Amino acid sequence: MKKKLPIGIKDFANIIEDNYLYIDKTEYIYKLINEGKYYFLSRPRRFGKSLMVSTLENIFSGNKELFRGLYIYDKWHFKKYPVIKIDFNEIKKDSKEIFEQNLLNRLTEIAEKYNYKLKYDNYKECFFELIKYLGREAKVVILIDEYDKPIIDTLTDLEVCKQNREILKTFYGTIKALDEYIQFCILTGVTKFSKTSIFSDLNNLYDISLDNNFNSMLGYTEIELEKYFEEYIEDCCKVKGYDKKKLLQKIKRWYNGYNFSGVDRL
Repeated sequence: MKKKLPIGIKDFANIIEDNYLYIDKTEYIYKLINEGKYYFLSRPRRFGKSLMVSTLENIFSGNKELFRGLYIYDKWHFKKYPVIKIDFNEIKKDSKEIFEQNLLNRLTEIAEKYNYKLKYDNYKECFFELIKYLGREAKVVILIDEYDKPIIDTLTDLEVCKQNREILKTFYGTIKALDEYIQFCILTGVTKFSKTSIFSDLNNLYDISLDNNFNSMLGYTEIELEKYFEEYIEDCCKVKGYDKKKLLQKIKRWYNGYNFSGVDRL
């Protein structure tokens, strides 16, 4: 039976369990988690960053059976690690006070998931405390999605934008100070604010945004399109009376654009 297309779905478990089509990117992810520790990746919106973060979350949570039939299934140990996952798209940041409180709320939610009650009442100490607590028995995995959203969303209010930047700087700086407790860390976003000092305290991130080894970890290449969507393409040809070769040329003309290192892609 033809699988459903996962339009707008960014949860890996949902895609696998509900029989949606998943383009296997786990070969790149295996390389990522097997060869390094601290990463940064920027990509345009709707490029699959959140799905990649969700996939990493399931790998480090030990959900091996979700990966049956995928590249990584028989190669990774699927040990269960404590995971701190923060999506800044889901955290309100309209003011300094609102941002700090909602960041604290998110850390509290994560702590409660691991049956722990945070002792402090501000985001910096709580983040520090949470990493140290969770890292007592197994090292911690930190997944930050949309790291730049608190800045991008407040660009029209420079004072709030500046305050959010300082909060992020302090927050991310905590990660480097606790290296011994951390197994893996990745930050994703739309762009890299290289001159805003956000990463001045977290300066050990490896930027893979233009790295040839990971250029196809997100998005679809031309080869993947023909491999995974062959049945859909053939159905379209039958219904519309298209020639397959000409249809592929049309698709390329419609969607071709982003190219990070010379690989043919859509």
